[in-house]
Amino acid sequence: MGTFKIEGGHQLSGEITPQGAKNEALQILCAVLLTPDQVTINNIPDIVDVNKLISLLEDLGVKIQKKGKGSYTFKADDVNMDYLQSDKFKEDGRSLRGSIMLVGPLLARFGKGYIPKPGGDKIGRRRLDTHFEGFINLGAKFIYNKEDYFYGVEAKKLKGTYMLLDEASVTGTANVLMASVLAEGKTTIYNAACEPYLQQLCKMLNRMGAKISGIASNMLVIEGVEELGGTEHTMLPDMIEIGSWIGLAAMTKSELTVKNVSWDDLGQIPTVFRKLGITIEKRGDDIHIPKHTDGYEIQNFIDGSILTIADAPWPGLTPDLLSIILVMATQAKGEVLIHQKMFESRLFFVDKLIDMGAKIILCDPHRATVIGHNFKSTLKATTMVSPDIRAGVSLLIAALSATGTSTIHNIEQIDRGYEDIDARLRAIGARITRE
Repeated sequence: MGTFKIEGGHQLSGEITPQGAKNEALQILCAVLLTPDQVTINNIPDIVDVNKLISLLEDLGVKIQKKGKGSYTFKADDVNMDYLQSDKFKEDGRSLRGSIMLVGPLLARFGKGYIPKPGGDKIGRRRLDTHFEGFINLGAKFIYNKEDYFYGVEAKKLKGTYMLLDEASVTGTANVLMASVLAEGKTTIYNAACEPYLQQLCKMLNRMGAKISGIASNMLVIEGVEELGGTEHTMLPDMIEIGSWIGLAAMTKSELTVKNVSWDDLGQIPTVFRKLGITIEKRGDDIHIPKHTDGYEIQNFIDGSILTIADAPWPGLTPDLLSIILVMATQAKGEVLIHQKMFESRLFFVDKLIDMGAKIILCDPHRATVIGHNFKSTLKATTMVSPDIRAGVSLLIAALSATGTSTIHNIEQIDRGYEDIDARLRAIGARITRE
């Protein structure tokens, strides 16, 4: 188990460039299975979860060539479907939640797709019903082996239909969308997710020859086509990383510039940080955060009531940033209620922050009230264990602002979502070592 040692209490400075978007990468990489032609993908983040998916594709028989940093070509012209029944696939697929999105493309092109019950962050229930109900609506037969938690769907030919998703699941929408592009006839997906990463997938599929309309709305209409061709695609910067660096700058009273953020795809993120009192300057396509020498003050609602920040389907605030926002609030002037609606275990990391001296009341599994110190009392260094990707980075930010040297164990969780994070932080002045 890897460990970070962090000497906190130092200001940082300089520029940092966000990696390619992890959540987009997991969708886009699965989409290469929809065509036998070559697909080139750029700005792929070099992180554990994405590299696991690339290895799965290679084991499936996809021909993969690395062109340069973050740039690969994929050619799925000789897919080995027998691999899906192997013990190796059952083991490797189980370790990555994003592997569920292999099923839609495989079902669409080869008439069958299988997956072991996928893992991922332990942040609460993350059900797969939306995915498989969508496949069943398209005419697939659902297969489930209870003994080894192995799921499957099979169909001779998928047929387009109207469906109302039971939740606006991003991965569920992506999976059903990829299945429907090769289905016979028209498919309508209502209550579809419309995150920028899903929009990117739709645009890529259309360049490959798909006929998808309603992009960026919650109703997608897909006219099925016989086949798809190759394309080239460049991924967006990771909005969760961008939010992480904003939080880091504020907590350490540092002046930082986050480069090439794709402002048009950030949605509510700049607005929410400004409500927390953070000064965010738009400089071209960069975000500049000046030193918050005098701290930052949380705005109340206009009637004077306490600010509540909650996650919601896009264009609401992504749930992945609530852990960052909660940590930032511990040193703000004022109070805020954090309402994590989607996952019932995601706020349980606050006990580590309380150990560091933060004033947090965990109201229930979904809500926490944070009373900010206004930097009158700094967080104190401690030893922690990273429970998941986002909580791990939040604890890292807390440690970088704290007095003393902190230890974070199980940093493999952080590596799953953040590329070479310790080296990138050292480049802007952080005192962090990996053991």
